[in-house]
Amino acid sequence: MKHSVEEISLKNGAKGLLIDIPNASVMSTKIQFRAGIRYAKKPELYEIAHITEHLAFGANAKYKDEQAYEADFTKNGAYHNAWTSDYSVCYESECADFEWDRILELKKVAITQPRFNEDELKSEKSNVRTELTGYMNDYYRLIWPRLQQAVGEAILTIPERLKTLTNIELKDIREHYRRTHTANNMRFIIAGKVRRRKKAIIEMLNQWELRPGERFSIPVDELHSSNPILIRRKDAANLTFGFSWITPRKLTITEAYAMGCLNHILSGTMNSRIFGQARKKGLVYGMGSTTSINPNSSSWDFDGEVNVENAEELFDLIHTELNKILNGELAESDIESAKLYMTGRYQMSAQTVGQISDYYAEHYFHCHEIEKYDDIPNLIKSIDRATIVETAREFAANNIFSLVAVGSVEKAMINSLAAKLVV
Repeated sequence: MKHSVEEISLKNGAKGLLIDIPNASVMSTKIQFRAGIRYAKKPELYEIAHITEHLAFGANAKYKDEQAYEADFTKNGAYHNAWTSDYSVCYESECADFEWDRILELKKVAITQPRFNEDELKSEKSNVRTELTGYMNDYYRLIWPRLQQAVGEAILTIPERLKTLTNIELKDIREHYRRTHTANNMRFIIAGKVRRRKKAIIEMLNQWELRPGERFSIPVDELHSSNPILIRRKDAANLTFGFSWITPRKLTITEAYAMGCLNHILSGTMNSRIFGQARKKGLVYGMGSTTSINPNSSSWDFDGEVNVENAEELFDLIHTELNKILNGELAESDIESAKLYMTGRYQMSAQTVGQISDYYAEHYFHCHEIEKYDDIPNLIKSIDRATIVETAREFAANNIFSLVAVGSVEKAMINSLAAKLVV
């Protein structure tokens, strides 16, 4: 969908993007604060951001409880949700174009005039407990926090998070909200038919009564390598694994696309060099690789599930193919094929207002960068073999690595698999 992007600064210090999509029939809104889990005042209150998010659509200045607010918000089909990450609390909504102003006003009431109360706190603590307990059955949700913790990030695992819930009181919720939900800490993205409504949208947002504050910085961790880790589960029938190489800097956009190309070559399809070969040999049903980019670091991540009897052969294959890349054994034909695939996916990736909004949010909220969608074809064309190999070598050379696995095997096996990943 054709669109244009403009950054707006409000009088109160908040900033955001207005994305005009002339043919849109819906309006998408995201309101983000750097108020996530890493901004808890002390470790004992680690889960406070998550609970604050759960309380976001509860009692407020206009509605007595969540049910009353929900009934009014959704009466014409509108949708809303909120999510919490290490760094963000984000409030999202999507509505029909004809009621964009009513929905934006309802978001204002929920975000700027909450009425936290004991009954809803008790209910949401229980709901969060249920949510986190459910995550205990998702082995990937066990692996990645443990890996982050192992390499030096100041985060808690899911069992540790559960233990903090009883510490959180209503006064803590109010303090976290006052400290983090400030005008200067707010960023927004509004996408839809915004061009002719620009003045009205800005006027509405300028009426949001939020205290002044600061845009919190992203915490900097001292990262290091770690020994391989086994999370033992007696009932685990196979081995679920995740491993990462980390470089202590933010990749450039060119390097990021180069690594995206490499990940496609290694694990993107059934004819890829690691996943494709492993699937053909019957070693693994599914596995993948991605590159994650943060303001202070970047990681090259692999994960998958493998039957125990196939694990050694799979990791031998991973070792062989990664060493080929690091030795520069990468055919231009493979790169060109991956670039064509990426171009095709690009043309398919902006078919809805929500997809366009999500694309800009990924970069804007985290790094305050506006990476224009129209620039992607040139970024794909610019991918070259030298950048791919040099960036991959940097990840391998920094010696910040960890492997975490969930299974019923002995630790010695995990140590053996990790040794195969020394490149």
